[in-house]
Amino acid sequence: MKLQNDLVLRAARGEAVERTPVWLMRQAGRILAEYRAVREKAGSFIKLATTPELAAEVTVQPVDLLGVDAAIIFSDILVVPEAMGLPYEMVEQRGPVFPRTVRTMADLDSLHIADAEQDLGYVLEALRITKQLLNGRVPLLGFAGAPFTIFCYMTEGKGSKTFSVAKKLLYTDPAFAHALLQQITDSTIAYLKAQVRAGADLVQLFDSWAGILSPEQYSTFSLPYIKQICDAIKADAEVGHTPVTVFAKGAFFAREAIGQLNCDVVGLDWNMDIAESRTLIPGKTLQGNLDPCVLYATPDQIRAEVRQMLNAFGPQRHIANLGHGVYPDTNPDHVRVFIDAVKEFSA
Repeated sequence: MKLQNDLVLRAARGEAVERTPVWLMRQAGRILAEYRAVREKAGSFIKLATTPELAAEVTVQPVDLLGVDAAIIFSDILVVPEAMGLPYEMVEQRGPVFPRTVRTMADLDSLHIADAEQDLGYVLEALRITKQLLNGRVPLLGFAGAPFTIFCYMTEGKGSKTFSVAKKLLYTDPAFAHALLQQITDSTIAYLKAQVRAGADLVQLFDSWAGILSPEQYSTFSLPYIKQICDAIKADAEVGHTPVTVFAKGAFFAREAIGQLNCDVVGLDWNMDIAESRTLIPGKTLQGNLDPCVLYATPDQIRAEVRQMLNAFGPQRHIANLGHGVYPDTNPDHVRVFIDAVKEFSA
């Protein structure tokens, strides 16, 4: 199906665009009253994420209501550990919680490499339904968590400021750490390839906890596994044409190395200087990187910050986004100001 708006894909591939494309991480979520209504109907976050028709409905909402240039499938990075045999719960006000964790070689016996079609078929069905609902209006993005970020949750059992349990294992049992990371990597490769076959036009890896590692640890316990994923997708004749984005929050020290991966787009958080990043990552499209808190400012302030960001990135090889996900208490009208300003100032 020919896309009516393929700006995100053209920008990702380094092709010329008439204006800068824009979408937001976490755009399908609590900022929208329409999302909250569907979430209430579903009864729980996990029920919403695992019901393909409802997940597709909220995936399309930002396209209709905000005017973004891409839809990103409504799901969660933690569906992968669940598919590997480690289920999680989503607790209100606390976030994800794993009743059971894996911390030893013996614990790995309870896990398996996820079978994308069998274990994650509900996400793939949501992608197929969303593709039909979009009807070629904008690209559909898929995603997964990067292996180290998933490792953090599987070993810690919940969110953390330090992930000290996870990091402790890197020092005390690196063999276990590498074994679990490899299982996650193998599962993620199969999952992302299946997402592309189900209709994803671009896939993004989220390394949300990259910034808690030292540069040396990142090069040992994260980067090699992201490289495996990028290389595996690009080597697959069936899906290798699909652009890949790598977003490693906080890993400012790894930008040059990430830029050398077999990916098309590198996501920047708001602490990463744009001009410096262009120098460190030549020949790649950059995505980002407005501070999500800018959207709490006045519309005039938001417009001024957007103009400054666009001037710094330049008109090509840029996908406008926030430097992380939009915060749930953000005024959706301010989100629209951001999106409209990108379109106006980059045209």
